[in-house]
Amino acid sequence: MKNLGSLILGLIIGALIMYFFFCSGVKAMEAEIIKPKGVITAKEAMVLDRAFNSRHTLISDSIVKREDNRSAWWSLEDMRNYLNYAENQSKELGYTMDGVRVYLGAYPDTTVDSTTTVGYTTLFIAPTSSEVGLKGGAGASFRADGGDVPGGDPLNDGGDGYPPSANYPQ
Repeated sequence: MKNLGSLILGLIIGALIMYFFFCSGVKAMEAEIIKPKGVITAKEAMVLDRAFNSRHTLISDSIVKREDNRSAWWSLEDMRNYLNYAENQSKELGYTMDGVRVYLGAYPDTTVDSTTTVGYTTLFIAPTSSEVGLKGGAGASFRADGGDVPGGDPLNDGGDGYPPSANYPQ
């Protein structure tokens, strides 16, 4: 009878330990959802997009001579892979990546059979670190927003909008 009591007590204690271990493990695995600063509503995004229309028209009509690209798209997998890649590369270069900067760019003009075509606008993302200025990089001193990591590979090749000149939302 004594052994049976010890067995039951052991089972109860084991069950309690497993319960607390399992419950705390599940909560630890769940990522806390935090709304980043700077998140805007879709309505606010439409205001920004419309405000860009005159600039876009100027570029399209006077420089590109056709409707130009207005957006870029990357898959979640590509974004996660890039962020992991850039963070690792920044670490190898001696920096702690703490953000990204998005740049507007344009593909080079191409000439085929004496016809020149102006390249589409593109967006690319560069890794940043607030340590850049401290290590003699682009910034002169500490930058809260981070300077571009010297030697860090930017991400380009996002998909164009469809059609390229399409406004927000697509």
